[in-house]
Amino acid sequence: MSEDTYRAGFVTFVGRPNVGKSTLMNALVGEKVAITSSKPQTTRHAIRGIVHRDNGQLIIVDTPGVHRPRTLLGQRLNDLVQSTLSEVDVIAFCVPATDVVGPGDTYIANEILKYPKARKIALITKTDSATKDQIATRLVEVDQLADWETLIPLSAVSGEQLDVVVREILALMPESEALYPPEDTSEQSVEVRIAELIREATLEGVSDELPHSIAVTIDEMGEREDGLAQIFASLWVERDSQKGIMIGKGGGKLKDIGSRARAEVEALLGHKVYLSIQVKVSKEWQRDAKKITKLGL
Repeated sequence: MSEDTYRAGFVTFVGRPNVGKSTLMNALVGEKVAITSSKPQTTRHAIRGIVHRDNGQLIIVDTPGVHRPRTLLGQRLNDLVQSTLSEVDVIAFCVPATDVVGPGDTYIANEILKYPKARKIALITKTDSATKDQIATRLVEVDQLADWETLIPLSAVSGEQLDVVVREILALMPESEALYPPEDTSEQSVEVRIAELIREATLEGVSDELPHSIAVTIDEMGEREDGLAQIFASLWVERDSQKGIMIGKGGGKLKDIGSRARAEVEALLGHKVYLSIQVKVSKEWQRDAKKITKLGL
């Protein structure tokens, strides 16, 4: 690729849940544009993060992990992945260096081959947590799954090989003018990013099933008479018992969620905020199309 040739286009990272796709996007963009968690299915939106270089621009579309859906929401998330794969210029298949390649990885690798428009690369993530032998084994295993344009081991945490990832993906992009202004790092609205930060604060320390039942909406944003920004949010769950869990004994759990969320929101906005979160119940919302839409999903 000539250094004088400006290229721009769309890339998506795909893989099983929790292979480090959102962490990688945040590292490449240089700021937090997607929430991260150890819980599967943290990502629910096709989030676009924008990477700027002198010779090009990458628009990263972060998608939910591919999984077997058990609810209408789960099916919608899978549909979102499929529609994204049909539209991007490059598909980057992600496998953690720490995990043996299994049937789920093979299935996803075969699925992305159904999208001939996109160039295909493979990324071995989380090398900072793996041994040299593990990395070497993953490279061999993943190389056998498809005819990749390139295969790159990397660590989003340590930053190892991230420049190589950007360079190699840019080389596969079409010649184009910049698609976004140089100051843009995400096309998400501030309200959506705040709602996601609040949801992120709820995810740790709860059972594996509860995160799927959690949604967050922003009811009102404004400024108090004393000039302090104020945000009123609703934290939605599916059952009364879940509401009790999220509030906690004496309101302790909700207070902890609010404290962690406020710190992240203030980092995003660059100033202090007053954050009020109310826990509400929307019965079985994951299985109700109207309720899913109402919650912005």
